[in-house]
Amino acid sequence: MNHPDHPHSGTSPGKLGTLTVRPLDAAADAELVHGWVTHPKAAFWLMGEAKLEDVEREYRAIAAHPHHDAFIGLHDGEPAFLIERYDPTEVELKGLYEAEPGDVGMHFLVAPTDTPVHGFTRAVITAVMEFLFADPSVRRVVVEPDVTNSAVQALNKAVGFEVLREIAKPEKDALLSACTREQFEAATGGTDR
Repeated sequence: MNHPDHPHSGTSPGKLGTLTVRPLDAAADAELVHGWVTHPKAAFWLMGEAKLEDVEREYRAIAAHPHHDAFIGLHDGEPAFLIERYDPTEVELKGLYEAEPGDVGMHFLVAPTDTPVHGFTRAVITAVMEFLFADPSVRRVVVEPDVTNSAVQALNKAVGFEVLREIAKPEKDALLSACTREQFEAATGGTDR
């Protein structure tokens, strides 16, 4: 798959500021990301017990992987969220679902904060989807949230995801869901803003 690696800019809904994306640097970003993934609010990320070196090792492995990459999302220039993009026919969902040409897999995590801004997480998932669909080869985004993660399921629905079915993964029972470019545009009013 051919993916754009340049930063993607766009003003998020609700005038919550500018959200941009840059590639994650495993060495430089490990401490930042470690604080995010080990926070109790990030329990569904399944890295709560990770040490700093575990996080750096994990993201070095992702950077080296031909079908998986990671990005830091910025809010007005400050790190605010994490994105993982993967080929679901090779990583995470290999052999577990009926793949279609142009599928891309995604995980995202908003940095934990003591002062949450209403609508920010929805702005982030919208920006993440715009980032993924900026690659013209991407036709559908596939996700596999934990069946008990109702908050992210509601967010997914808000941007156009449709639940396909429940699947059993080694680490969790997941709700396989997909969102085509057309479903995203219908749910959010389009990618050109």
